[in-house]
Amino acid sequence: MRARTLLTALAAPIVMGAACSRPVVTIATPAPAPAATPNLALGIDVLLRDSLHVLRGKRVGLITNHTGRNAAGETTIDLLHRAPGVSLVALFSPEHGIRGTAEAGEKVGSSVDQQTGLPVRSLYGETRVPTAEMLADVDVLVYDIQDVGARVYTYVWTMALAAEAAGKLGKSFVVLDRPNPIRGDRVDGGVLDTAFRSFVGQFPTALRYGFTPGELMRWLVATGQVKVDLTVVPMKGYRRSMWWEDTGLPWINPSPNLRSVDASLVYTGTVFFEGTNLSEGRGTDKPFQLVGAEWLTDAPVIASVLNSRNIPGVRFSSVTRTVAEGQKWGGKTIPMIEVTVTDRNAVKPVMIGAWMLAEIYARHGRTAGEFEWRVRHMDQLFGSRRLREAVEANRVAELLPVLEQESAQFVEATRQYWLY
Repeated sequence: MRARTLLTALAAPIVMGAACSRPVVTIATPAPAPAATPNLALGIDVLLRDSLHVLRGKRVGLITNHTGRNAAGETTIDLLHRAPGVSLVALFSPEHGIRGTAEAGEKVGSSVDQQTGLPVRSLYGETRVPTAEMLADVDVLVYDIQDVGARVYTYVWTMALAAEAAGKLGKSFVVLDRPNPIRGDRVDGGVLDTAFRSFVGQFPTALRYGFTPGELMRWLVATGQVKVDLTVVPMKGYRRSMWWEDTGLPWINPSPNLRSVDASLVYTGTVFFEGTNLSEGRGTDKPFQLVGAEWLTDAPVIASVLNSRNIPGVRFSSVTRTVAEGQKWGGKTIPMIEVTVTDRNAVKPVMIGAWMLAEIYARHGRTAGEFEWRVRHMDQLFGSRRLREAVEANRVAELLPVLEQESAQFVEATRQYWLY
């Protein structure tokens, strides 16, 4: 009931007090693309083609990383640095750093961009929110980073927190929109309980939320959850039903351990194993498609049981891998369960993760030295304690329909903020 009440409340824009009036949300209107252009135009392409007035004459701060590129592969940093009438004064880096090479959770320091000489101010080091000092020389913050469509991925929360900080200082915020690589018309996993709000879930979205970054920001501002003067520069030629390959854009790993569309798809479920002492595949050739531990010697049996459940769109198999030093079970060769995608359109990632947890916990959850929760992290990843408690009580089958209902409610409450 709490989720349904909350979603109903968030569905309608909130009217601000007299001093603030309604939130300002501007959608830059792109001109029609030439008929001979078959490929998708990203937000940065549309901005440079016909919406540069949004930034002209202003001091610009850019939140970006290695994925911030136009369709031709040129970096947004370089494009804005040489754009006529635009004064790019600072860069801001999210988790994994401006070049996307830092490991998950590794602090990122501030630096200087060698190509442009611009300062790079870290939003994943001493602070995750830009300070007034960091924004003192900035009139408008621009966000251009490729997302993966999962609530637990931190880039969009860097976006939201930076927008909130900009709004408090009277600065405007611009999102250069990008595709949701795992389809924008699929929503899964239930809605965050805000009591478990963290940097892997700042606002009450579904786990696989079905937004582009621009749509997510539009929803947050229109519903009064973030207060800022927002402009979204939309894509041209994008459809919600697109998989990444349908965009015609080359794949760039958005972070070191998401190396394919399939890994990004199942990630929303297998990421739960970060909240346990099992490896989630970091330090192997297939992060987030492999799950294992030294004590998981019955992996063949568990894979067989999972296959007998006919979980849509995937197949499970038993393998062994040597895990790189510095990761869970690092330096050891361990049994693992591999998740292979057989039908992307059928996959329900949270169902995959939930049943894998359930089957492994049933065999190892009460044996000393075997399965262990990292309770706080697990509950933050899922967005409540419900999954952990369902696994422990052998009630995953009862939880999954509840999550489907919540996800459907989330779609109905947010579809008015879609751009495509």
